[in-house]
Amino acid sequence: MKYVLTTTSANLGNMVSMAAASLLLPFLPLLPGQILLNNFLSDIPAVGLAGDSVDPELVDRPRRRDKRLIGRFRVAFGLLSSCFDILTFGVLRKWFHAGPELFRTGWFIESLLTELVVALVVRMRRPFYRSRPGRLLLVSTGAIIALTFAVPFLPHASALGFVRPPLCCWWR
Repeated sequence: MKYVLTTTSANLGNMVSMAAASLLLPFLPLLPGQILLNNFLSDIPAVGLAGDSVDPELVDRPRRRDKRLIGRFRVAFGLLSSCFDILTFGVLRKWFHAGPELFRTGWFIESLLTELVVALVVRMRRPFYRSRPGRLLLVSTGAIIALTFAVPFLPHASALGFVRPPLCCWWR
């Protein structure tokens, strides 16, 4: 259930953001390889959800899948994710004057990081600070967060459409 909630909300948010960006930008907001890489990297920690710790109140009795909860959750968090994405679009274009490559790199990083953080926060009903994630989920999420920042600096990253963000642009 944790995987379904996290993945469906992230996918809806990404689709809405991609559609909005495609209407507003004179270039593709992400290239196909970047979309696939984003989905692949975000699914690595999602495997850890299978062995994640579960809050006791969620296993005290059998539960049925609640399709309405899934739908409401997907729409609410998907649209919230899109709001962060659109805010990122504005920052990248207005403050950093981002061309296609810098825009794609910035959005890739923001999109993947928010998906990973949301997966940690929404994985339980208690406040996130009161329910520790399982070791595999926590370690794999940390590793993918580090890799996310490293992707633009990896050899051949430019072949996927990434650009190394110039340090000077962060102070504009």
